[in-house]
Formats: sequence, C-alpha cells, structure tokens
Amino acid sequence: MKLPQSLRDLLASAPACHLTTLNRDGSPQVTVNWYEADGDEIVSGHFRDHVKLKNVRRNPRVALSIAATTKNAIGLQEYAVIYGEAKVYEGGAFEVVRRLADLYLGPDSAFPSPSSPSGYTMRISVHRIAGIGPWATESD
Repeated sequence: MKLPQSLRDLLASAPACHLTTLNRDGSPQVTVNWYEADGDEIVSGHFRDHVKLKNVRRNPRVALSIAATTKNAIGLQEYAVIYGEAKVYEGGAFEVVRRLADLYLGPDSAFPSPSSPSGYTMRISVHRIAGIGPWATESD
C-alpha cells in the first residue's frame, strides 16, 4: 500500500508509537518504539532481540498505533492505526536509530553510541490504515 503524505508527516513529527505483536499464546504484546517511513514501509531499529522481534518472526501480523497532537473538526484527537506484516532483518539498527534519535532527542544527541551492536531492523509492509485523520482509509 502507498503511504499517504499525511502519514509520513505524522511519523516525521516524532509521535508516540505503540507496536502490538502476538505472543505465542495469542495474547497481545505492546511496546513503544521510534519509527520512520522508508518508501512505502515503516522501519524501526533494535539493538537487542526483544520479545517483539521474536513474535514477528513467528507471526508477522502487527498493528502500530500512532498518537497525533492534532484534533479533527469536532475536537477528537487524531490518531493512526496501521495494520500490516513485519519482517526482521539482521543489522542496520545503528543507522535507523541514529536518524530517529535526531528526530526524537534532537540533532545534538549522542545516541546511540558508535559502539552499539548492529542489531536488527524491522520493516512493516502496510496493508491498511485506520483511525481519525487525513491518513485514514477506513475508520476503526
């Protein structure tokens, strides 16, 4: 699916992003992380093999909830919910996290350390977008 510019702009505003993956028993696992658009995928970097990455390898279905700071015409806070499939790749975490640290922490941030492990990169292929805002192709 092609990512609308409004969603790209939302991601570029350093929003709170909550990723939901599925545990082995089917229960949800939710975590907050930094994300960016790369082409028509959404990307994050991870230095350790966290539960969310193990969950994605087992079951790639994910949901990503993104809170906006804007309100719609009737005063409801806007948000996006992205449904898709994720894939985990070896390496690349430093480059992704470095770019996102500039956005989330500021351009003078010294995070991450150059000695950080190469880690993992997660890429989400978007299947549908819901929520309240100009990016929503359907409502939840």
